[in-house]
Amino acid sequence: MTRRLTTYLMTLLVAVATWAQDTTTVSQGRHITPVRPSTNVVKQPGRDVSPELIEQYITGDTLAAQRKAREDSVRRSYPRYPRLTSLWLGANFIDPLLMALGQDYASTDVHATLNLWNRLQPTLELGLGWGKTTPDDMNFTYRAKVSPYIKVGANYNFLFKSRPDYQAFVGLRLGASTFGYDITAHYYNSYWQEEQRFELRGERSHALWGEVVAGLKVKIYDRWSLGWTVRWHHLFKCKNTEHGRPWYIPGYGPRSRALAFSISAYYTLPLSQDKWPKRAEKVKE
Repeated sequence: MTRRLTTYLMTLLVAVATWAQDTTTVSQGRHITPVRPSTNVVKQPGRDVSPELIEQYITGDTLAAQRKAREDSVRRSYPRYPRLTSLWLGANFIDPLLMALGQDYASTDVHATLNLWNRLQPTLELGLGWGKTTPDDMNFTYRAKVSPYIKVGANYNFLFKSRPDYQAFVGLRLGASTFGYDITAHYYNSYWQEEQRFELRGERSHALWGEVVAGLKVKIYDRWSLGWTVRWHHLFKCKNTEHGRPWYIPGYGPRSRALAFSISAYYTLPLSQDKWPKRAEKVKE
């Protein structure tokens, strides 16, 4: 009985040893290919991701990293310019050219515009206006003396996300002028059979008006730009004299016209340029 039990145990041990050896041989000859799901792909950080943000994620400061990521995302989609972005100095030159070509009046001015955040732009305009006309089939000449005017207001730049070199804006102005003019009339006296002359000299008046402005400003070369502006006028007040009302208002134009057009040359002085958003560099492929 003892010999039979021993034989069974030896047979069982040999069978287990043989099974274990076969299993080891099969496992050594088998190659297992790991499965890499798409979510396991290590992505390279974008070119706009700052090293500071990557370091915050690595060190475990995830709250600061997430806050920094949101700020960077907003900054890329909405570049923020400093409060003092630039200063424009400009001059309106189109009216004197048109007067040389036959226009009856002219207004020319110099103006300064402070560009805040590349969006809000307070503006000051100082200029001179003059004119002379003799209406067709009329017997008088109206001569507007060279007189000053001033305009104050502000623009709103719709291209505030772009470089300050290019502007598309609307704005408001309040204008005022104190001016003088002369009127000379000639008429024929049929009773005395002679031509007589009638003069009104030293007439004085003042006016106050508002303007709605729309314009473009485009860089031409370096810091030099050109601007085109359309203005709609509304006269708030104009003093009439005892002999009638003025025909021309410096800075406004003929009293009967509600629209005006101007072309100006600008020189731009950058301010706080080191705080301007950096241009994205092109990545070489």
